[in-house]
Order: sequence, then structure tokens, then C-alpha cells
Amino acid sequence: MGELLFLAHRIPFPPDRGDKIRSCAMLKALAARGPVHVATFGETDADMAAEAELANVAASHLLVRRTISNLRAGLNALPSGKPVSLTAFDSRDIHHFISRLLATRPIDTIFVFSGQMAQFIPPSFAGRVVIDFVDMDSAKFAAYAKATSGPMKLVHAREARLLGAFEREMAQRAQLSLFCSPAEVAEFQLGLGDRHVRVDSVVNGIDTVFYDPRGVAAAPYAGQGGPHMVFTGQMDYAPNIDAVVHFARHVLPLIRAHHPDARFHIVGRNPSAAVSALADQPGVAVAGAVDDIRPWIASADIVVAPLRIARGIQNKVLEAMAMARPVVASSAAAEGIEATHGEHFCVARDDAAMAEAVCGLAADPARAKAMGQAAREHMQRHYQWEAQLAPLLDWLDQPPALMPSAA
Repeated sequence: MGELLFLAHRIPFPPDRGDKIRSCAMLKALAARGPVHVATFGETDADMAAEAELANVAASHLLVRRTISNLRAGLNALPSGKPVSLTAFDSRDIHHFISRLLATRPIDTIFVFSGQMAQFIPPSFAGRVVIDFVDMDSAKFAAYAKATSGPMKLVHAREARLLGAFEREMAQRAQLSLFCSPAEVAEFQLGLGDRHVRVDSVVNGIDTVFYDPRGVAAAPYAGQGGPHMVFTGQMDYAPNIDAVVHFARHVLPLIRAHHPDARFHIVGRNPSAAVSALADQPGVAVAGAVDDIRPWIASADIVVAPLRIARGIQNKVLEAMAMARPVVASSAAAEGIEATHGEHFCVARDDAAMAEAVCGLAADPARAKAMGQAAREHMQRHYQWEAQLAPLLDWLDQPPALMPSAA
């Protein structure tokens, strides 16, 4: 067995957002089977401070601070004809690190986490390549293009077209391509049109020991009327911004018509100006970054996931279910989660249905409690990381000539 090179667009530590939770679980599982060398980017001081955690897992590593702005990346991408996503994550230092590593270490596998990192795969590399696209980013930009107007509509449409072509090219280069839901796999395969390319899913897991409501402290809002609804996420991320702004303006008033003391708590780092402005609306509280997300989830009467643009499995939904909270999710946010509507969570097809589901759970605390408990038991039985990653690790442990499809 040789060694593995792991390329990630963000340092997997600390695992405090959806993509980093997935990459951290994968990196640790891969490192448990043999030496793993890591090349990755950091964006914040917290990212850079986590280098010691990375060093404890990796046989060797390179952490590069990513400083290029999206605007600069876009300007650089225009004359090159490349997707902005590739320009934003290019690095001469990472190219050099990979060249030196392949020349000095017995690397037999390159594992790419997030599609834009596939640009670092050397054309001459003759070993095995695995790409975890996580989500189909080109489809996300297509959704952005559909939802916007003016110049940004053209920018997003360009990114969807160029990134889609790159994703298909890289999938044909790899021995295995992964997405985080069967629905993403089916959509990608339809556009790929090549049944010989191996594409499978590794559904996100959840650490049900960490996300356990027992012994978790109360949130600051606990005991202050209610019902209390909570949304968690990175609050400078466009789909999350769209979700909370739309919910606050169009769903919350419907709920407060029946529950005047209802409160909507938006929890997550870097709230955008549009999110911060929601604090002026009756019933909305913008918490921003918190040291520990668990008290905010555990104290919620209901966790809401009203995303209108969503790709893959939503960790925020898995976390809330593991914390035994009743969840009301949009159809987009629930996609790919194998659970039963009305038993493990509620899936709402539109604003009226979401308001009705929230009001129904708020009016029936016993039903809400039972749904939360059923959700946690479901996560414990079916969504542990060990079980989710087992087929992938079994595949990687086989000699290349014998490897079947991964899942």
C-alpha cells in the first residue's frame, strides 16, 4: 500500500462548517489506513491557527493562506477563459509542493476534496485519482443565474457553463467521482452521458456523540417566551442569506399571526448586511458567531431549514436531528436525507406549508418532542460517519485492478 495525497479547498480544521465537517471526517478516516500528505488553503485566522491539528493527522502538509478576493479572481478568470472557482483557488506553492512530494514519496492515490482542487492533479500522474465533488457546483451557479438578474446573471451563467465542463473533464480523468447524495449522482451522470465513468455517493454522516442534547447548556434565549425557531449556518453564504431573508419576510409573519411571541434566531458567523438588517424586524434575532452551536440548537422549540437553493445533504438538518430537535425543512433542504416526513422531520413544499408545520409543532409540544427523539434515533442507526465511509474505504483498500464501483 502506498501513500495518499489529500487536496482540500479549505483546511478541515476546525470542523465548524458543512464542507469542513465532511473533509475532516474523510481525512481522519484516510489517515487511519496509511500516511496522508495534505495540501490545503486557509482563509481566516482560525484556519491558520488550526495548522497544529492538521500536523497531528498529516504525514506532511502545506497550508496556504488564500487572500485573493472574488472580484480579483473574476477579473483574472475573464482573459483566461477559466472558471472563477479555479482562479480563486490556484496556488503556485501548492503546485510546487505536489511536484516535490510525487518525486520523493510513494504516492499511489490523489484524493481531491471539492472540484476546484482537481486543477492540481499533474497530467503525468499515473496513480489512482478520487474526486469528492461534494456538491455539483456548476448546478449551484446555474441556480444562482436563474434567481438573479442584470450582470450577475451573466457571471453566474458563465461560471455554470465553464465549471460544468471542467467537472465532466475531471470525472473522466478520475477512477472514482463522489457526491454527497444519490440525487446529485443521478443529475451529474445525466449531464455526463458516459456510463463508463464511475460516480457514486457518500452521504454525509453525523457525530451523534458530539451532537447529543444531554448535558448541553441552555441558550441565552431559553425561557423567554416563544416558540423559538433556530437557523444555523455560515451567514455570508448566498443560499443561507436567501433562506433567512425570505423566511423572515414571508414565513415568520404567518407564524406570528398565530404565535405573537415567536422568535426566529439566526446563528452563524459573518452575517451579511442583509442578514444583520433583519434584526430590526419584529421577532428576529441575529446571534452571529457563537462559541458552541449546540446550546442554540438544543434550546430551540423548532429548527428550520428554509433553503430555496440547496445542493447535497444539509449538515444543519442532520445536526438538529441528532440533537433530538423537531426540524421543518424545505423540499430543497431535505433532498437526499433518507427520513420519513411526519415521523423524523417535516418537509414543507412552500411558505404556507412551512408556516403550518411550524405552528402545528408549536401547538403540540408532545408531538414535537416525539419527532425530535425519533430523529435522533434515526441518526444513530443510519447516519454515523463510520458506516457512511465504510464502502469508500473498502474500495480504496482493494488493488486498483480489482476495484468495483464504490457504493
